Amino acid sequence: MTESLRPRRTLLHHRAGGAWIWAVFIALAALPPLLQALGLEFYTVVATRVLIFAIAAASLNLILGFGGLVSFGHAAFVGIGAYTVGVLADAGVASAWIAWPAAMAVSGIAAAVIGAISLRTRGVYFIMITLAFAQMFHYLAVSLKAYGGDDGLPVPSRSVLNGLPVALTDDASFFWVALVLFALVFAGLRRLVNSPLGWLLQGARENETRVAATGGRVFAVQWTAFVVAGAIAGLAGALLANLNGLVSPHLMHWSQSGQLMVMVILGGAGALWGGPLGAAVFLLLEELLSGVTIHWQFALGAILLVVVLFAPRGLTGLLDRFGARQTAPASAAKSKGAAHA
Repeated sequence: MTESLRPRRTLLHHRAGGAWIWAVFIALAALPPLLQALGLEFYTVVATRVLIFAIAAASLNLILGFGGLVSFGHAAFVGIGAYTVGVLADAGVASAWIAWPAAMAVSGIAAAVIGAISLRTRGVYFIMITLAFAQMFHYLAVSLKAYGGDDGLPVPSRSVLNGLPVALTDDASFFWVALVLFALVFAGLRRLVNSPLGWLLQGARENETRVAATGGRVFAVQWTAFVVAGAIAGLAGALLANLNGLVSPHLMHWSQSGQLMVMVILGGAGALWGGPLGAAVFLLLEELLSGVTIHWQFALGAILLVVVLFAPRGLTGLLDRFGARQTAPASAAKSKGAAHA
């Protein structure tokens, strides 16, 4: 194949990985029966929680990692999605085909309004406005005594997937549904990031003025990404409400937004696998350390500090460097052999 016919790859193009991804998804799909055989069914719920937060972290990574927009109010969209499912369940609407898209729609609308206002600012002002909106929703949820107020809103039962032979009341089935949704979200984000809109979003992250000078509509691109990220976060909230059986105002607290941000930075901001990997490592470390010591937050903070200091690009950057070191000797040997030939 000639050079002109080879597919072009730029710094704006992000690959999701190779064939190993299929092996990962197959291994994850086999996790519930394996845990059941080992008598560790509880960890199916833990794995489902990891998948849900992987969706939420991936949505934040779209605007934080790829767009350079440091939103400190992203948890608001997770909470809005959760409350949408909780309120509908309280009204007797149990169908997932209605409740989950509604959660995405309501969160997307909230993101559209918040984005239209906050994206007109930059830097610390953008951070503070998104934080202010999140806290407004938090205190609104606290004040809604009809829906539990500060105690939260119990979800009477998990949603129902009418027409499918899947009972979400079964933890294994719920895990598989979450896995399918995570795969769909990840594939959609990969396509979006590698689309012209995604390239403009990444270009605006580096230099908004230059993108605008070339005809790029920076505000429209960032607003679109903000709305998409909010809608996906709403889906994560819908799943979280079903998993926990309770919707709490704490879901919208600023500390939850900070936790999502830590997940993205830990995994690698601006990398497709950054959000999911960071969510998995963060939650698994939390589960492991909390069973060892009551001071697990201190140990977790120390581990995160080490990662930030020695892997500025997060765990995905660390894995990329390790992979480059492994392939460099093989490439050099291949080039040397070709030269001798």
